[in-house]
Amino acid sequence: MALKGNLAVFTTTQLLNLINLSKRSGSLTIFEGVETGEKMMLGDGRTQIDKLVAGKPLARLNFREGKLVFAEMQSKDGHLASILQRSGKLNEEQSRLIRQRAEALKMSDKGLALSLINANYVTQKDIIQSIQKHTVSIVFDLMTWKREPFEFKEGDQAPASRILVPIDLRNIIIEGTRIQNEQLELEKEIPNLDMALRFAEDPSSFKNIKLGANEWRVVGFINPKNSIRQIAKACNMTDTEIRRIVYALLQAGLVQMVKPQVEAKRRPDIRHPVPRNTPDRDVVNRLITKIKTINKTP
Repeated sequence: MALKGNLAVFTTTQLLNLINLSKRSGSLTIFEGVETGEKMMLGDGRTQIDKLVAGKPLARLNFREGKLVFAEMQSKDGHLASILQRSGKLNEEQSRLIRQRAEALKMSDKGLALSLINANYVTQKDIIQSIQKHTVSIVFDLMTWKREPFEFKEGDQAPASRILVPIDLRNIIIEGTRIQNEQLELEKEIPNLDMALRFAEDPSSFKNIKLGANEWRVVGFINPKNSIRQIAKACNMTDTEIRRIVYALLQAGLVQMVKPQVEAKRRPDIRHPVPRNTPDRDVVNRLITKIKTINKTP
């Protein structure tokens, strides 16, 4: 089955259903849409949309007999060390050092995985679960794309150096549909990712705060000079992931959304956590102490 089209006509969910039901093997590539200045008619015969041609590849999915076995996205770091860090199996420093060593030795993901298991950094189960989570998160993001060109190539195989984890598409489709509905709600609550965050002034107003690894990473970058979009980029998170975390922090009373300070508009780089012995740092320390106290409460 050779198939080309546009996600405005044939959605990601429909593609996954087709591949699953027909038990196809091959690769699905989704490209950046390049404007042509022309219009095209949708199947209803009434709606016109911009006609796009395929630009650079943005994402790729590989399938084997109807199951998803591999996924990569240009905007989502797919190095095994980064995948393990995002799933909380490695801290930031461990991930950085392991990645540097792997790149210096030109290790494949399979070789790096074996090395990490032998060194007792992670277990085989940790690696499989982390890759599975990474793969599924890419698919969920793609299910929100609305107009990009795509191409499915029959028989195209996944990179031999990568670790392949077969995943049943039926569960992904069901869960992805639920997440799409959630995303629509998050976009209503946080429509503008160019807003910034600041800590609430009254720590006593916090309500049942329990932070995971990703939430702590975001907390470290909260600064009125950093936009939410910049924080997402620094933490290697998708728009949906950062919205979900920011929404949770807002609901807990930990942060408030504010307009970014002028400096943030002039600087493309993100302001890292403030240095010690500054007023902002004192606020952060008090907040962290308060959160830890709450987290220890039964």
